[in-house]
Amino acid sequence: MVRIEDTASQVRQAAEPAVKPPRTRGRPRSFDRETALEKAVRAFWEHGYEATSVSDLTRIMGIGAPSLYAAFGDKRSLFDEVVRVYGAGHGSFARRALEQEPTARAAVGRLLREAAAEFTDPDHPHGCLVIHAATNCTTPEVEAALREQRNSNIAAIESRIAADIATGELPHGTDAAALARHVGAVFQGMSQQARDGASREELEAVAEIAMAIWPHG
Repeated sequence: MVRIEDTASQVRQAAEPAVKPPRTRGRPRSFDRETALEKAVRAFWEHGYEATSVSDLTRIMGIGAPSLYAAFGDKRSLFDEVVRVYGAGHGSFARRALEQEPTARAAVGRLLREAAAEFTDPDHPHGCLVIHAATNCTTPEVEAALREQRNSNIAAIESRIAADIATGELPHGTDAAALARHVGAVFQGMSQQARDGASREELEAVAEIAMAIWPHG
């Protein structure tokens, strides 16, 4: 005689698969590093280093704090990378103008005209990140790094001017350092004016006035 208990057990065994399928673990969420970094660029560009907190960054970049630290290091390390990315992308027009134009006059004219367009582009924050990101900054290292970069840019302009003086393209009495500082002052002023709402056309007019007083050889 077959016991009821044995029959019930056999029914249960027949109904169950011989081997249970393995459980699939959920894949960890990943993020696009370049996209997250561009979001960080815009955050620091708009609000500056000091006013942009780690919680702001994780919210804007769409990642958690552990992911941010793992991918970019601390806030300062992330900002250093942001400045490099900005220089290679949005801010690269200045370097190209100085490298590609045949004379200092042509290079500076292009630099200022393109700054008028770049600083007022509605697709990103206005002005220049390197000029504005350290405003009201209480981190001396960040402030010093951006100041050094701004001074390096002026030195590059001075070098182009000095080369034109040497070849006679500019008068030999031209003060290369003062003229480069003048260009830097106009460039930085245009950046602030863009932050204050100046239009591209208004800044282009500023660029034309700056070039009208450029010395001739």
